[in-house]
Amino acid sequence: MVWRPKMEYEWKPDEQGLQQILQLLKESQSPDTTTQRAVQQKLEQLNQYPDFNNYLIFVLTKLKSEDEPTRSLSGLILKNNVKAHFHNFPNGVTDFIKSECLNNIGDSSPLIRATVGILITTIASKGELQNWPELLPKLCSLLDSEDYNTCEGAFGALQKICEDSAEILDSDVLDRPLNIMIPKFLQFFKHSSPKIRSHAIACVNQFIISRTQALMLHIDSFIENLFALAGDEEPEVRKNVCRALVMLLEVRMDRLLPHMISIVEYMLQRTQDQDENVALEACEFWLTLAEQPICKDVLCRHLTKLIPVLVNGMKYSEIDIILLKGDVEEDEAIPDSEQDIRPRFHRSRTVAQQHEEDGIEQDDDDDDELDDDDTISDWNLRKCSAAALDVLANVFRDELLPHILPLLKELLFHPEWVVKESGILVLGAIAEGCMQGMIPYLPELIPHLVQCLSDKKALVRSITCWTLSRYAHWVVSQPPDTYLKPLMTELLKRILDSNKRVQEAACSAFATLEEEACTELVPYLAYILDTLVFAFSKYQHKNLLILYDAIGTLADSVGHHLNKPEYIQMLMPPLIQKWNMLKDEDKDLFPLLECLSSVATALQSGFLPYCEPVYQRCVNLVQKTLAQAMLHNAQPDQYEAPDKDFMIVALDLLSGLAEGLGGNIEQLVARSNILTLMYQCMQDKMPEVRQSSFALLGDLTKACFQHVKPCIADFMPILGTNLNPEFISVCNNATWAIGEISIQMGIEMQPYIPMVLHQLVEIINRPNTPKTLLENTAITIGRLGYVCPQEVAPMLQQFIRPWCTSLRNIRDNEEKDSAFRGICTMITVNPSGVVQDFIFFCDAVASWISPKDDLRDMFCKILHGFKNQVGDENWRRFSDQFPLPLKERLAAYYGV
Repeated sequence: MVWRPKMEYEWKPDEQGLQQILQLLKESQSPDTTTQRAVQQKLEQLNQYPDFNNYLIFVLTKLKSEDEPTRSLSGLILKNNVKAHFHNFPNGVTDFIKSECLNNIGDSSPLIRATVGILITTIASKGELQNWPELLPKLCSLLDSEDYNTCEGAFGALQKICEDSAEILDSDVLDRPLNIMIPKFLQFFKHSSPKIRSHAIACVNQFIISRTQALMLHIDSFIENLFALAGDEEPEVRKNVCRALVMLLEVRMDRLLPHMISIVEYMLQRTQDQDENVALEACEFWLTLAEQPICKDVLCRHLTKLIPVLVNGMKYSEIDIILLKGDVEEDEAIPDSEQDIRPRFHRSRTVAQQHEEDGIEQDDDDDDELDDDDTISDWNLRKCSAAALDVLANVFRDELLPHILPLLKELLFHPEWVVKESGILVLGAIAEGCMQGMIPYLPELIPHLVQCLSDKKALVRSITCWTLSRYAHWVVSQPPDTYLKPLMTELLKRILDSNKRVQEAACSAFATLEEEACTELVPYLAYILDTLVFAFSKYQHKNLLILYDAIGTLADSVGHHLNKPEYIQMLMPPLIQKWNMLKDEDKDLFPLLECLSSVATALQSGFLPYCEPVYQRCVNLVQKTLAQAMLHNAQPDQYEAPDKDFMIVALDLLSGLAEGLGGNIEQLVARSNILTLMYQCMQDKMPEVRQSSFALLGDLTKACFQHVKPCIADFMPILGTNLNPEFISVCNNATWAIGEISIQMGIEMQPYIPMVLHQLVEIINRPNTPKTLLENTAITIGRLGYVCPQEVAPMLQQFIRPWCTSLRNIRDNEEKDSAFRGICTMITVNPSGVVQDFIFFCDAVASWISPKDDLRDMFCKILHGFKNQVGDENWRRFSDQFPLPLKERLAAYYGV
């Protein structure tokens, strides 16, 4: 074995090679894409040479004669190589790069220092903190350097390491370096250089949210140091102080409480800071505080000051208006740039019961987030102030109004459009929290807002759409001619606005109005469709996607009222035209498929002429995605993973078709391999795929059971294993499908009961199970008991009580009917199973408004049977426990 002294790794570049690389670096700064591509290829080839990376680090750290952008670029290319191939670097190369980095962290150029810092962090994050034990001690010792550049460079690198590797720094793997690092950072809070002070706070800030032990030990000295920096002249320092206080509010409220009054006053000042970044960090404080239980106590005496500050922050800044092209009023003809279009997330189908309160159970989706200006930097002072006002309105409710109303009067009628616009935003932000208190003012405000819909400034028109949508619920509760009709008429005009931002806001607001108004819209359908269809020819890419949503929501809201030949004639041709234009791999299919799914469900038989090509394409999308997934699983390097959303959305549209067309879908199913494909989807790793395939299984079971029946022996075990409430929606849809299958199978369901019954009984008895899942579970247990009473009735006592309480709240319908027939049949088989909980059964029976005659007879028999069994005296004592309405109801309907 040859002994090699560990000496400085000596490496000299070959002059010709160096020139070649410099040439490449120069070319890669060219704006021309063809040149760029050629450079990419050359870089890939050069990666084959072991010492290519030596050249890169050499240019970055040693070649001081080169211009900074070229040197920095060399470092960034090296960083990408480290990310991609670090573990294949020869040892010598790795050591050379590491030592060069540490020797040059104090380069005189800020750009080069930052690049070296990024390179160090990238190496560290490749699991190298363990293999580079001298890194952290070395960086920490460099902090004490007399040379400013060295200290700043080392701090820059440490800040990046703290951001990227916070977790491992706080673990035993490295022997807890934070115990030394954090006290060290705290010493620099008082450094003379603002940049260094700022780095020091930023480093410590990385460890607040995770409540890192090393920081918690020094928490008081940390807070004390923060207070000392409160008035720092450097904005970056003030920003980091605000950020620290916001995070401490979340994790160490106890430590801030003694100083709360001065912190609130400080944050009030900072929220008005000249520097917008500081103001934004400070404004986050109010958002965070609103989530704390002590919010009301802490803030009540400060509202007089705070509310005007937040309201003032809600005005567009000059820079916002420039970025939003607020002076460009008509832009409808300008095509969208693709990066403006946000990715959409498809919400898979969940089968829910119809509720008496509000028709369909709504998901908690915040569609009306403060999203009026989403193209500029996503989060800014205006949005943060509006969000803070929104959450505070939810905390203080109407107590906020005395502070807001006087301001609103001034804002809403202000001659300057920017001020007026912010007033309309304020009105929208408080809508949810202060609704009750606002009602007296709405008869005057709504007409004023409807007028603002035709303001000459596009940004005023767009915010007005949003604000009106926040009051849609109230508008719909009034006589339609008073507010709904004028609002709808004006909103529809805005859908055809010449400004894209207004089109988008109007379309979204109209979708909200549709959800609130439902069938109130039926008289105006022709007019609504006319507008929406006209928008098809007018809209650019991004707004088309929102238009699909508005049409889908309309179909959900008016249902079968859409099924009139004249409406179908208006709506279907443009939708099908878009459908034919889109390729199978185009993500724009998602919103269009969702839209068609709602339309098919609403049109029912009216969709028949269009169903064949739509059905075929959905089956193809599922097949393609599955095939791609199989290739990817077999050879992941060869084949990309498919985007399974295509398959999910296609399955959901097939469900919509099955639900809308009913038995008419039979010949389409007969001519396709959809059941084989479903069998694969039901076993997919991705929960959303399983969720949608179970929904489709239930819908096909209802529509054409003859095709599903031969597969039941394969499907049932899979359904059984998916009765896992960890995945609520998957479990919910599997449960519902089992219930639908049992109704069709009848007595033949017997062999499958053991696969599912125990899980269902367990779910119905679980605490905190969501309402929809409880109802579906109860219905399915009832249905299983209806078709196989001998198998299910013995367990009656284990589920009768939660069964009764979950079904008393749903309105009379087919599913409830079959479930109650099941429970009555089981009680006949096993009467002792219900005795202890009989009062719950009585209550559930009383929840029926109008059961079918034969079901009412079943109820009568059981109630009278029980009464005769226990005798009049006991029955009287028993029924005296009933609440009065229940007593009266049972007497009136069933004579007991």
